[in-house]
Amino acid sequence: MFQYLIICALLYALYYWYRDGKLITNISDKYVYITGCDTGFGNLLAKHLDQQGFNVLAACFTEKGAEELKNCTSSRLKTLQLDVVNSESINKAAEFVKSEVKGKGLWGLVNNAGISIPSGPSDWLTIDDHKAMLNVNLIGLIEVTLSVLPLIKKAQGRIVNVASVFGRISCVGGSYCISKFGVEAFNDGLRRDLSHFGVKVLCIEPGFFKTNVTNFDIITVNLKKLWLRLPQDVKDDYGADYLEQTLPKFQERVAQLADPDLMKVVWCMNHALTSVHPRTRYSAGRDSKFFWIPLSYFPTVISDFVFNSDKVKPAKSVC
Repeated sequence: MFQYLIICALLYALYYWYRDGKLITNISDKYVYITGCDTGFGNLLAKHLDQQGFNVLAACFTEKGAEELKNCTSSRLKTLQLDVVNSESINKAAEFVKSEVKGKGLWGLVNNAGISIPSGPSDWLTIDDHKAMLNVNLIGLIEVTLSVLPLIKKAQGRIVNVASVFGRISCVGGSYCISKFGVEAFNDGLRRDLSHFGVKVLCIEPGFFKTNVTNFDIITVNLKKLWLRLPQDVKDDYGADYLEQTLPKFQERVAQLADPDLMKVVWCMNHALTSVHPRTRYSAGRDSKFFWIPLSYFPTVISDFVFNSDKVKPAKSVC
């Protein structure tokens, strides 16, 4: 009996491997629109898809980012500037995409643009801090998607939303995790709604990688700015040396967890766009697969203990 189970498991694994490896054809006829291409995952994906023969429409936030990307890619790749918190910019970009794809429709949209600051303890933040991040990471993502949705439906294409493993479990104050939980929810609803039209909606859940999102210097500047503007009574709650104790611990964790191999995430994005049978979710990085996602299934009391055991306690902590 046990032997039969092993044989069945092996046959299923073989079938899954075969099915997972089937790729689409006619790549040269397909257009992919990517946001957040100045640096990081979006930049690497744009270059990777260009090398494969896709017609890439790479949206960058800065003119410098667009120019640098254009200079190191083929003539197939077109760049455009996009501010995902500006409706006029989003609509202008959508018109550009429409003019490029013409009657073929848009095969792929990769919602990659995002920010990780301002982040910090919840009582260090204002409502404007929350709005700033939600507008980029969630509202902007939704608006960009809606702006080109008819083109994607026409091509029966793909929408790839870059969430995070922190859309599964919240580890820090501020709206980063909130926004990624929102992306996960939007992704699920969109996937079910558009399945009737032949559109596949996929979600990427990276762990820690060495990008601007986990850049220690950027995060340090953010935390120091938040600290300096705090009322004195809040500073007293945490203690004068709270930040000095917290930053070295955070730096150590980032150094331990942040993976320099961004191609692990790019591979997931690429598979979502090129596989005949893409996966619903892609967990990129060993920390995502073997720590964060398993931890998200544990009882809350355990995940709370794990997170709190590594934090510096405020001066006036009562527990």
